Amino acid sequence: MSTADFDFLVGEWVVANRRRTDFLDGTSAWEEFTAMSRASRHFDGGANFDEIVFPSLGFRGLTLRLYDPDRDEWSLHWANDRSGTLFPPVVGRFGADGHGEFYGDDTHDGKDVRVRFVWSGISDTTARWEQAFSVDGERTWVTNWVMDMSRPG
Repeated sequence: MSTADFDFLVGEWVVANRRRTDFLDGTSAWEEFTAMSRASRHFDGGANFDEIVFPSLGFRGLTLRLYDPDRDEWSLHWANDRSGTLFPPVVGRFGADGHGEFYGDDTHDGKDVRVRFVWSGISDTTARWEQAFSVDGERTWVTNWVMDMSRPG
């Protein structure tokens, strides 16, 4: 693990999104929409920032990723222009296989949820991010948002 873990994100991406209409119901329908993302590297790689624009949904979001060398882990902080606040972070790392897992606690629709972000399929031109929620102490997970990223053009 290193400060270069999120260097793959630097630059522009076209993002194909699939998201559950109910984040806690694994049988709910999927909605699909596109987005554009632009990421940048800071603090010699110890920080990474991206902004994502969802034109059809009418909002923007951003993620600030910070590397803690003492813990050898990343914290990922999400915000959107609807709330104007940072959501609680997810924390984790990438394995030797390039697969990253990050966990945290939050609430959704008034329920406490355990949150998992997974990064996979990383190459120069592709990446995949998945979000899942658990309401039963990580015994089961509902994957509720998937972003398949590709370089434009």
